[in-house]
Amino acid sequence: MPGFKHHFSRSIGRSGAPLHFAAHSHHPWPDVTLQAQQRCWEDAATLLDSKWSTIFESVIPAAQKHIARQLSLPDPGTIVFAPNTHSLLLRLLSATRGLPKHNVLATDSEFHSFTRQMSRLAEDELVNLVRVPVEPFPTFKQRFLAAMAARDDWDIVWLSHVFFNSGFVLSPDDIGDIIAAIQDRETFAVLDGYHAFMALPVDLSAIAQRAFYVAGGYKYAMAGEGACFMHCPPGYGERPRDTGWYAEFGALGKSRDGVVAYGKDASRFAGATFDPSGLYRLNAVMGWLEREGITVAATHDYCLTLQRHFLDRLAAEKTSLRPINLMIADERRRGRFLTFRTSEASRLDSELAARNIIVDHRGDCLRIGFGIYQEEGDVGRLVAALKDIG
Repeated sequence: MPGFKHHFSRSIGRSGAPLHFAAHSHHPWPDVTLQAQQRCWEDAATLLDSKWSTIFESVIPAAQKHIARQLSLPDPGTIVFAPNTHSLLLRLLSATRGLPKHNVLATDSEFHSFTRQMSRLAEDELVNLVRVPVEPFPTFKQRFLAAMAARDDWDIVWLSHVFFNSGFVLSPDDIGDIIAAIQDRETFAVLDGYHAFMALPVDLSAIAQRAFYVAGGYKYAMAGEGACFMHCPPGYGERPRDTGWYAEFGALGKSRDGVVAYGKDASRFAGATFDPSGLYRLNAVMGWLEREGITVAATHDYCLTLQRHFLDRLAAEKTSLRPINLMIADERRRGRFLTFRTSEASRLDSELAARNIIVDHRGDCLRIGFGIYQEEGDVGRLVAALKDIG
């Protein structure tokens, strides 16, 4: 597959743009998102309040269908949107049986929106939180299953598909075995897919009836902020206590009789008024990829090729960053970015930034991400900069 850098002429392709190797964080927006952003403005300016009919009858259903297709979900109606994953987490917590105290099983490598909130609730003993270390990677599944078996009343079992700090990927068998091992039918199984959605081929059909899936458009979907979503398995969390008035749209024709009404589909987890521009951009990106025949499998293979080229070049040059420092050597177990454990992580990040090259680090872990807007020449420039830094 050829590179698609020319589709990013207003971001990465512009004069003076940085060399962007942080595709695991903010992903550059392709040019098609500009027209989508303008369309959102035009709808708001011309349709006024009637814009919500367009959003709920056209924009949202289109986005639901795109996501369902990418994840092999049987019903687009199980998708609900939110401005961020944190708001979805709060609604999930509010829907469990666990109040006033939740039993939550997770890992020590979940993203900040989960980790910070759980840590704060645990401080006030509102959550009984058990975190299983992800490392060592080869024994993670067995250790997580053992921790799960320690009690039979978990309210939430939460874990990532691809862990943000290492890039370690759970295989379909890993995920299937963990979900199948949850014995309590009332336990919410939640898979954080933010580093997997549109980065790796994902098929949720086998667990669609049992597990929630949370992700969004900020990273590999190239749609920016405000386009987060959650797949909601039927029968779970039918009446979230944290609820906005959009959650009632699917039940507006029903008699209330003093009881708060909810939609029967994923709208039961909906919030309230939001900025819809992210969904316009998401639809534009999905439509562009479909027209170009660009599949997630193809983009993954393309980025793997760039990763291999980078590691080969790195091995051939004298730099302080060495392939031996790579946390996940097996590319079958590695997401869209490479993570190197090195005491030089902070320095290398700063030195590269001074050369207009964007990577990032977390502690002693340097992360380098790959995207379809990059080419082999960009990889060569990155390696040359690392060699110059020493």
